[in-house]
Amino acid sequence: MGRSTMPVRNNGDSDLCLFIEPLGEDFWLKPGEAFIVGARCDGMDVWFDATLWKGGISVWLYEDGNPTKVVLDYAVVDANGKQLDCGHQRPADDRWSPAGPVMH
Repeated sequence: MGRSTMPVRNNGDSDLCLFIEPLGEDFWLKPGEAFIVGARCDGMDVWFDATLWKGGISVWLYEDGNPTKVVLDYAVVDANGKQLDCGHQRPADDRWSPAGPVMH
């Protein structure tokens, strides 16, 4: 990963969904966990647009801050540097549906 990264930390007391756009990939953080989001291409100047919602955060990555240059080649890694797959730690209960998180 390059220098343009965004750390995401769950300081809450319940699971937090990190939702990466535009592909809609989800990565779930347990309380106290931190992930890093960034482009796989070293040297790319990535800007991030984050939207908070109940139970999660949606993130867009843009090359050079240009919203017409969406970064699709990105990675989400954990505190040990392990690359995570979409659906990482996704809840198995009814809190998740194909349409997105369902918060009760």
